This record gives sequence, C-alpha cells and structure tokens, in this order.
Amino acid sequence: MDKIFTLIICTYMRPKPLIKLLQSVHKQTVYPNEVLIIDGSANNETEIILNKNVFKNLKYYKVDEFNRGLTKQRNYGINLVQEESEIICFLDDDTVLNADYFETLLNTYERYPEALGVGGYIKNETGFDFVGDTYQPKIDEFYFDGWKRKDSSRFVIRKKLGLEPDCPPGFSPKFSHARSVSFLPPSNKIYEVELLMGGISSFRKKVFKTHKFSTYFEGYGLYEDADFSLRVAKTGKLYLNTAAKLNHYHEASGRPNQYKYGNMVVRNGWYVWRTKNPIPSFRDKKKWHAITLLLIIIRFSNTFTASNKRQVISEALGRTVGWLQVLIR
Repeated sequence: MDKIFTLIICTYMRPKPLIKLLQSVHKQTVYPNEVLIIDGSANNETEIILNKNVFKNLKYYKVDEFNRGLTKQRNYGINLVQEESEIICFLDDDTVLNADYFETLLNTYERYPEALGVGGYIKNETGFDFVGDTYQPKIDEFYFDGWKRKDSSRFVIRKKLGLEPDCPPGFSPKFSHARSVSFLPPSNKIYEVELLMGGISSFRKKVFKTHKFSTYFEGYGLYEDADFSLRVAKTGKLYLNTAAKLNHYHEASGRPNQYKYGNMVVRNGWYVWRTKNPIPSFRDKKKWHAITLLLIIIRFSNTFTASNKRQVISEALGRTVGWLQVLIR
C-alpha cells in the first residue's frame, strides 16, 4: 500500500481537542503525507498551541471570515492539497484514532478499486451485541447482520406508525430520515453505503474535480456530509469499513445554540432530502412531513423529563420554525 494521501482537519475554537487528535495521528501505522489544519477560529489559541507542539508534515492555515464555516473550510483545504495526493481524508477535530485507522481505511481502496470514497467507524457511540443470524428482535431493538442494539424511542414510534426507513443503514429512503451509518454494527466488515459522515470520511482526489461541498450549509454545516456523499454516490461506489475505528467526543465548544441547531435539523434535512429525491411523489412528501412533525412533537415532549428544559424547548421551537419555512417554499 503506497498511496499518497492528505489529511484535512477543519477546526474552530477547539485547540485542546485538536492536539489530542494530532497525537493519535502521530501514532498511526501509516502516516499522512501532509496534514492540513484549516482554522476558522475567532482567536489565535489554535495557532499558539500548534507552535508549541510540532507534528510531522503539518501545514497550518488561518482563514478569514469569508472562508469560515465547515464547508467553506473544507473547500479551502482541498484547493491546497499537493498534486501527488491520491486520497483526501477528513477528520473532525474532536476525534481520536485507533493506531491502524489510516492503514485500514486505505486498504479498503486496494480491496475495492472502484471505491470513490471510504468512511471510518465510530466505536464509542453505540452499544451493539452479537446475537447471531436467527435472532428475532423486539420492537425496541434494532437488528442488522447478526447484531442488535437498543433502538431509540423515535424509531420505535416510527415503526409503530409505519414510518420506519425501508432500506439498510447508510442508505437514504426516498422520503429521507435515514438510519445513519452509526446503525451499522462493529463487525469489522466493509459495507456499501451512500451516506458517509464527513468528519470520518475519505475520497479519491479525482472526486473533487467535479464535486465540492455545498456552501448552502453555513457555519456548523449540519448534514453537509449527507448532501456531498449522496451526490458522489450517484456517480460511483462508497463504502464504510467498520474495522477503521476511532472515538468521537462531541466537544461542546464551537457548536451553535439549540434554536439554530433545531432550525438546521429541519431546513438542512429538507435540502438533503431533495438532493436524494429532487421530485418526490405525494407519498414521499407525506412521509417526510409526517416524520418531521413527529420528531418536533417528541422533542417538545422531552421537556417533561429533561433537566435542561430551556435548551430542549429552544431546539423544538427551532425545528418548528424550520418546518414552517420549508412548508412555504
């Protein structure tokens, strides 16, 4: 495996988590030929901490306000990649890698030469148990490829209402609201998908000759990865290698407030739905809106049990306004 590859890390106001990630990159069995840090921070703390911690092949770039935001920073970084690179990898700044992450990820391209993109696997977010091929799951369980996990209340309700996704994890139904790749089990297998998580993804460099990350997704960029991978999947194969493992810690700093987050969930979700299905049928429209409304109701109901009631209400209101905004499009 002699592939030349570049790692792009877009960061915003997270100097300490970024150093933890770079320390795990330093321990890799296969090291990137270049590491591009694209910093959109409003202060100089990231630059200062990087000056105190030297990492091989690292290049630091501070972007101006015009180029700030996840999708803009990714596109900015792509334009800086060295000519020789064959693969471009992306990592969120609050992840920490297993030592063989890049080696395993890149081996996937050797095994599947038709692959345009390959994703890694977050190991610390889901609790799967292996139960074999004959297991019959309960209503509150999700079962796939011999593995089961506890299903969330929103999916249980969707099952009861006939609104469950009609395709495997990592694929988007025509009415959207998919099960993400996090519903794939830790089987160490490679699965074909059409959705990749942007912060643990990689793509052949040639993909970026015809595809860029959409600047529709401003700032935090929620679901920008779904939009991008769905567009790429229309032109070729994408895979997720569950043996390429890492941890994701969801650092709170740098995230939008709950109202904006709730609004983005709906508005950006609508945009991604139309990326997959630009001319939806009446049935698909009915299901998309029914699920969106259901999730708003569930979020409002969480206020009865949540300790952070103000944040929950704020997110629910953001979702409601977002839904009204797409209704009048």
